[in-house]
Amino acid sequence: MKSIDSTENLQRIDAAHHIHPFTDGKQLAEIGTRIITSADGVFLKDSEGNTLLDGMAGLWCVAIGYGRKELADVAAQQMLELPYYNTFFQTSHVPAIQLSKRLAELAPGDLNHVFFSGSGSEANDTNLRLVRHYWAAKGKPNKQIIISRWNAYHGSTVAAASLGGMKSMHKQGALPIFGIEHINQPDWWSEGGDMTPEEFGLARARELEAKILEVGEENVAAFIAEPIQGAGGVIIPPDSYWPEVQRILNKYEILFIADEVICGFGRTGEWFATQVYNLKPDVMTIAKGLSSGYAPIGGSLISDEVAEVIKNAGDFNHGYTYSAHPVSAAVALENLRILDEEGIVDRVSDTLSSYFAKKWASLSEHPMVGSANSKGLVASLVLTPNKESRAKFASEAGTVGLICRERCFSNNLVMRHVGDRMIVSPPLIITESEIDLLIERAWKSIDEAYEQVKSQGLWNEA
Repeated sequence: MKSIDSTENLQRIDAAHHIHPFTDGKQLAEIGTRIITSADGVFLKDSEGNTLLDGMAGLWCVAIGYGRKELADVAAQQMLELPYYNTFFQTSHVPAIQLSKRLAELAPGDLNHVFFSGSGSEANDTNLRLVRHYWAAKGKPNKQIIISRWNAYHGSTVAAASLGGMKSMHKQGALPIFGIEHINQPDWWSEGGDMTPEEFGLARARELEAKILEVGEENVAAFIAEPIQGAGGVIIPPDSYWPEVQRILNKYEILFIADEVICGFGRTGEWFATQVYNLKPDVMTIAKGLSSGYAPIGGSLISDEVAEVIKNAGDFNHGYTYSAHPVSAAVALENLRILDEEGIVDRVSDTLSSYFAKKWASLSEHPMVGSANSKGLVASLVLTPNKESRAKFASEAGTVGLICRERCFSNNLVMRHVGDRMIVSPPLIITESEIDLLIERAWKSIDEAYEQVKSQGLWNEA
């Protein structure tokens, strides 16, 4: 690439040939992409020489930070020994076997089995087929409906996007597919009205029971949910929500799929967020932090009972060319070793969570921030023109959030916007001083966005 290494040339070629995910291609071509060239720790460098603090850990995934030579060495060694082989046709390989064992050791409860995929989206496609096959094998083929939540994100493949509750995604591709039902999300700030958070949490949890009764327990295969809704805006439910959901799940004969793609592998201060909320899933979706994003890999952790039924029901006619790819599996194993042996997950729990929570909460003092919530090292800010009434902006949702995001980029901070919420999910190896820098840049960016919103006449309540 040395002959075309100017930013302008790279942007021109990118616009000509590269279609980006979740992006307006015409608009991007006019603006020009930001070209990331290298990274180390929690920092990125772009082609213009800027150093950015990556408050999103890539896409929620770079748990151990950038530049870990150990993972590169493991990948190189595995490529020389066995660069690829599949796990079809009664075949396996050492990295897949070792990673399966390690995941069974780390997973809560009796999630002692794993079906590997290349991503979280693929894993949720697996889950849809898995739970329907499970019930058919038990002589209950009518149990096909999967209940999810509006504004949930479970991936962008056809089944995963259907399981998710993002209506903008459903508009493209005639989604959702058959057999998916949605209930409302536990977002008290935006939807709680005059209820207390406790009352609202219970009310939203009980929508699950109402939906089960509406469609018939005999037709429901599973309920799928993220412990914390990540891409939906880091929606941390009221404390009353998950205990009531678990009570309902215990009452009825349906499976629980916990989507831990974002929350898993230390993000919330435990290995899995289901441990934080004392949940008991039958299936758990994993990806992202499994390899810290260094190699693509995902999977479905499966309980003993579900696995036993599947294993004794003949062929499970499902799989991927790259399931348990040996290089990805080897990289994931090394990533898990680092998370464990370097005490990274323990440090998030024992030290960083409280430090980060205090610093993040200080942003709520800004006149445009109505709420600043965090759990472990994942957090959100709600932008509002009126804190007291929890008002939304009169402008189209996301207008103010985008302004704030652009100010963040200008101040060398990667902080994402979802509508008019700002969210972060920094690498788990971030230090206290780097948290201070993140907060400093966030405050500056919000302040600049605040002035821009007012100057553009956008400081109006809906």
